[in-house]
Amino acid sequence: MLKKLLFFAFIVSTTTLFGQNKRMLPYAIQEGTLNEQFSNLSNMSKSQAGDFKLIRRTNLEIVRKNVLDSISRYQKEIATLKANSSSSTGTISSLRDSVTTLDAALQAEQHKTNSISFLGIDFAKGSYHTMVWSIIIVFVLAFLITLASFRKAKVDTNEHKKTSEQLQDELQTLRKKSLEKEQQLKRQLLDEQMKRNS
Repeated sequence: MLKKLLFFAFIVSTTTLFGQNKRMLPYAIQEGTLNEQFSNLSNMSKSQAGDFKLIRRTNLEIVRKNVLDSISRYQKEIATLKANSSSSTGTISSLRDSVTTLDAALQAEQHKTNSISFLGIDFAKGSYHTMVWSIIIVFVLAFLITLASFRKAKVDTNEHKKTSEQLQDELQTLRKKSLEKEQQLKRQLLDEQMKRNS
């Protein structure tokens, strides 16, 4: 008898323990994901012949309300995501426009820094520097040539001056000599005439 009593107590205690683990249907279908709620609803509904199950209307309304709440929440999330997506698209578009504008400005600035305008003509810096240094070298060479020719002209002028002074001195001496000779000849002529007259 004791064995029967212990066996009966064991069966009652296991039944109550397993029964406590199993949730009541309205609470089971209100918690968890939709899939879990449908599974709990299906498992806890009464089976009717074969493929049919009897579901309480209140339980069905609870699951329906949960489904509609989930759909509404998902629709709000989708709308929020779409709004964020469209604002992100607008932001991306404006950023692309800004990048294009900045790129154009950067290229213009690079062109300005890499080129120099001279007499209304744009030159690359390298060619401009080459041209400027070529002009400077030409001017320096022209200056040196002019200086050298000026010095040569000065030396030539000094030489011509000396030569001219020498020639003038020689001419003066020749004039003096010719005057002296002329005077001598005149004297001789006068002397001869005087001799003839006497």
